[in-house]
Amino acid sequence: MFFLISTILLLAFALLAVIDGFYLHIIKYQLFNHMESKFEHLTHTIRAILFPLIVFFLFVNQNCLISFYLGVLFIVIDLVVLGIDAYVEKDSRSFMGGLPRWEYILHLFVNGFHFASIAVFLAIKLTFTENGFEIIKDLSNQKNFELFHFVAINLLPGAIVLAFIHIFTSIKATKVHWNNLRNKIECSACSKPPLS
Repeated sequence: MFFLISTILLLAFALLAVIDGFYLHIIKYQLFNHMESKFEHLTHTIRAILFPLIVFFLFVNQNCLISFYLGVLFIVIDLVVLGIDAYVEKDSRSFMGGLPRWEYILHLFVNGFHFASIAVFLAIKLTFTENGFEIIKDLSNQKNFELFHFVAINLLPGAIVLAFIHIFTSIKATKVHWNNLRNKIECSACSKPPLS
């Protein structure tokens, strides 16, 4: 049951992250093209890189103790970067009159689902005893683990592509190519005759 909950939370996060992290930040608002929001884009880039690392080390490679500790380290870094991102967001969106209220609410849901899926996973992975806690090394015999593992593995390619897009738009030389490609797509979409 717990793995089913974590799977649903992970899928909800992934769906909203594509809307927020790709469509809004990269396509619609192009945060990387505005001086005020370049630092915010950097925090998003770091978090976009951390997400596939968390998925791989914590969720996919779950039966390795070193991998578990690396996953937890990436979660801690992600929390710190999230705090910095939230702090700079108000000033970084001045070019668009501030962060829209609905996008602020979207951010709450995105991050809520993200960290809730991790929290549920950790609740399964850690067993508290009289002497502290014990890390369950292998979870493959747990109910709904295979579904969770399947979803986690299949989220990795898209998460890696999104991380590369963030990196691509962060570097001045490659950002030019991204903007040219985006303009060509927009121009070809505008030049198409309307359907009759």
